[in-house]
Amino acid sequence: MSEGWHTKFGIRRVRHDPPTLEEAIFAAMGITDDLDSQAEIAASLIGMPFDVVHAEVKKTARAVTRSPTTRVIAGEQGALRSVVVERRVVRRFANDRRL
Repeated sequence: MSEGWHTKFGIRRVRHDPPTLEEAIFAAMGITDDLDSQAEIAASLIGMPFDVVHAEVKKTARAVTRSPTTRVIAGEQGALRSVVVERRVVRRFANDRRL
């Protein structure tokens, strides 16, 4: 699905990709904890029937509850660390002749 509009430079198009079922369920899980509400939200996002989505939400919920949750405390061995990259700006003056 792509919509287009005319500009002075020609036709411009924007591609619209609806979310996949897994993406919609993941988004719904972030909004609410209730399985029925998750199924409603996911079904409305992708335009699928509620019954099909509800079955997939139940499967996903079972898989999530079975997987062990791990918490990482900052400073633990093997914990992920943040890296900040800063760009150093070199200022050059107009009267500087050392190029």
